[in-house]
Amino acid sequence: MGQVRSWALTDVGAVRKHNEDNMLSRPDLGLWVVADGAGGHDSGEVASGMIVGELDRLPHDLSGSEVLSEVRLTLNRVHQALRDEAASRGPDAMIASTFVSLIIRDNHFACLWAGDSRAYLLRHGHLSQISRDHSLVQELVDSGNIAPEDAEHHPHANVITRAVGADSDTLELDKVIGTAEPGDRFLLCSDGLCKTLSDAEIAGLLGATDGAPSEALIAAALAHGVNDNVTAVVVEV
Repeated sequence: MGQVRSWALTDVGAVRKHNEDNMLSRPDLGLWVVADGAGGHDSGEVASGMIVGELDRLPHDLSGSEVLSEVRLTLNRVHQALRDEAASRGPDAMIASTFVSLIIRDNHFACLWAGDSRAYLLRHGHLSQISRDHSLVQELVDSGNIAPEDAEHHPHANVITRAVGADSDTLELDKVIGTAEPGDRFLLCSDGLCKTLSDAEIAGLLGATDGAPSEALIAAALAHGVNDNVTAVVVEV
């Protein structure tokens, strides 16, 4: 694996009292994760914490393909464990979390996700969103019922359609793979960040060469009065 450095930071935000976000930085594995406990449900921090805790137990000597396989297996186990725990609490309980991960190995990357926590890539000054939200408003955009610029402020902008621990027997993770180039900067973030900062703001802060980009991104979100927990994990090739 080529030289990679990373920065990771999470904050409760300007409004919330508890942080239901969790993150993982495992440069030894080439693995980084952001998990956002589903707001409004029981114990979102339990769900995101279980994801991160189980992935943090992976041994450091795995190959790239083994990391990818183990992430899938681990997430499926956590999905079932969260569903079992929710069932034990009653028919209306749900303990769930979004999940987005980045794996970098041998100049290749893979991104796996479920929910609306996002992965971005800044390459040659151009910001692109790698992941695609599993959310109600994304489905409305895809079907042409609302314009993309109206999505962030839609009254149902917080409704996700897929999550670890959610009400489906099997967990579906979407995947994008590609080549990692020198100078690339990847960003994994919870929706508190991307719903508070514009793409232009994210690109500018992510591309700054002075200081720690995760700190700068979260400081900007706090300055905007972010009303959710906020997490930023930045990985530079």
